[in-house]
Amino acid sequence: MTGWVAIAGLGPGRDDLVTPEVTAMLAEATDVIGYIPYVKRVAPRDGLTLHPTDNRVEIDRATHALTLAAEGRRVAVVSGGDPGVFAMASAVFEALEGKPQFADADIRVLPGITAMLAAAARAGAPLGHDFCAINLSDNLKPWSVIERRLRLAAQADFAMAFYNPRSRSRPHQFGDALAILREECAPQRLVTFARAISRPDEALNTVTLAEATAEMADMQTVVLLGNSETRFVGRYVYTPRSAS
Repeated sequence: MTGWVAIAGLGPGRDDLVTPEVTAMLAEATDVIGYIPYVKRVAPRDGLTLHPTDNRVEIDRATHALTLAAEGRRVAVVSGGDPGVFAMASAVFEALEGKPQFADADIRVLPGITAMLAAAARAGAPLGHDFCAINLSDNLKPWSVIERRLRLAAQADFAMAFYNPRSRSRPHQFGDALAILREECAPQRLVTFARAISRPDEALNTVTLAEATAEMADMQTVVLLGNSETRFVGRYVYTPRSAS
């Protein structure tokens, strides 16, 4: 195979949060493949073909990238944030399984700044101790799995970052998640709603679990739940690295 596939994270939104490695790769690419909003973030230029696709065709998108690379193309598969966090890196490797024609594929994974890390940095350091990330969408896994993971993570006193908390097609699920957390956590647990971080319309709001409502989140929001030690210092939220 003479071409390559680079799976890249475009960061949380602001151009200067795209890594230099990703910027250099995009300058070499002949094709960019990804979900429509992410492909729109790549500037058109001569010699570059953009392939925007719908959000629910990840394996088809990955197979297309591998096919183009086998034809000698230099293909960038783009995601927001980091490509390994609820994004396209795993989809490309899944598409690679059982396809001997792509056995010698040159695949590179280029990291990016995740939405949860950008949000945590804006808030202070709420993920300063052990934490986990949970995707609240049940498109690719049943809600029963999400509920079990929520309960176990809360019982283990992890701080948590929640992706895809609430959409038009499933407006009730974040409310259900909050109800589960209230059963397992104290009402004063801090919850940070970080929307569109690094973009012009960004918004950051920290409330207690008792005050949190489903309407505070949408699909552009990352929700950060602190652990039992997470607290304010001035206007900043942080989780100490030592456990009591």
